[in-house]
Amino acid sequence: MNSQNASMLALLIAQAEGQGADMPTLRALIEEASEVGAERALAALGLKDEHARRDMDELRELLRAWRDAKRSAWNAVVSWAVRIGLALLVAGIAVKVGVLEMLHG
Repeated sequence: MNSQNASMLALLIAQAEGQGADMPTLRALIEEASEVGAERALAALGLKDEHARRDMDELRELLRAWRDAKRSAWNAVVSWAVRIGLALLVAGIAVKVGVLEMLHG
């Protein structure tokens, strides 16, 4: 909850308490309103049915697999870039030293 919402909630509680509502009633009202709001948010996201937990677990697993695949792909690209760089360096040294001329002559 951000500070603006927290201060608005505190103001509303103080106002209701000033009008005669007792604190346990206010807390129960806030808790019930929070639950209703959470249920609305889940319903809006399509996560209110009995399969929602399994769906979220599958989404997390899919996201984890995507991140692993992306990391593996980057590791492979870096590995191949290093290998190509080293091969070019060795080829450059061989040309500089004259290994090709030694092989032909």
